[in-house]
Amino acid sequence: MKTLFKSKLFLLLAISVMLLLTGCGSDTTTGSSEANAGSGGSDKLTIGFSQVGAESEWRTANTESVKSAITDAGHELKFSDAQQKQENQLKAIRDFIAQDVDAIVFSPVVETGFETVLQEAKTAGIPVFLADRAVDIQDDSLWTSFIGSDFVEEGRKAGNWLVEEYKDIEGDVNIVELQGTVGSAPAIDRKEGFEEVLADHPKFKIIKTQTGDFTRSKGKEVMEAFLKDKGEDIDVLFSHNDDMAIGAIQAIEEFGLAPAEDITIIGVDGVKGAFEAMADGKMNVTVECNPLFGEQLVEIIETHLAGEEVEKRIAVEEGVYTMDQAEELLPERKY
Repeated sequence: MKTLFKSKLFLLLAISVMLLLTGCGSDTTTGSSEANAGSGGSDKLTIGFSQVGAESEWRTANTESVKSAITDAGHELKFSDAQQKQENQLKAIRDFIAQDVDAIVFSPVVETGFETVLQEAKTAGIPVFLADRAVDIQDDSLWTSFIGSDFVEEGRKAGNWLVEEYKDIEGDVNIVELQGTVGSAPAIDRKEGFEEVLADHPKFKIIKTQTGDFTRSKGKEVMEAFLKDKGEDIDVLFSHNDDMAIGAIQAIEEFGLAPAEDITIIGVDGVKGAFEAMADGKMNVTVECNPLFGEQLVEIIETHLAGEEVEKRIAVEEGVYTMDQAEELLPERKY
């Protein structure tokens, strides 16, 4: 009997210790979750992020910035690469809604065609945040906040630099333009800002304009066509991003001309490849478009979900960099 009593007592003590340890483990997990929560003090969130694609150095840096910021803040990331196709992006957003995520972030492939899916997100009670690119819809209540660049202002900066650079040159200045993806916000807005400035200076004439889809290969291909058609008549290339400009530089060299000398090269983004090209004397200027806003984006999401008001539009700070600055600044570039 004593032996049986001792065995039961030992079993009870063992169970008690196990329960105590389980309780301690539970407390530790909770503490870890709170420690990993975002700076806004929110609980762990599930955030769906649909990116345009991976068409450029800029896009790669932007993707990494947003993804890292979400996971570093202790939140769960659900990521989808749209591969520059709107149908892929619409599917991804609907998948996020079906998974009942806490927030959706996306950079629209194009400006239009998102009303229905954004209404679906609103009906599901899921806030949508626009990153880098905006949408063109009548009901702005379908998205919560936009963070990114002022693309129109980037176009103005490019135009203003060109006007100043050519202020002492008489006669017409012939420009060819490599546009971004047709229908995308940066392509539409950068063109608008650039042409707005040139409208007051009639000697600047855009003689050719065509999309290069924001890629080096397409930029090279289109520039080859420009050169074949206009050749020696081209004075300036305005490229809606640096990657297309870098592709165009290769085409210009293969044509037998000197980029940045025979043809002035203007790009947008401020990627490391552009600084390398400027340091090599092959590109004149790049207008910065800062992709590293991931942490700021996560803070905005956390603030909104904590019940606080956030600004509808938040612009990042950006500069303009020229060839004579490139060598000194190149080691500091983070993308």
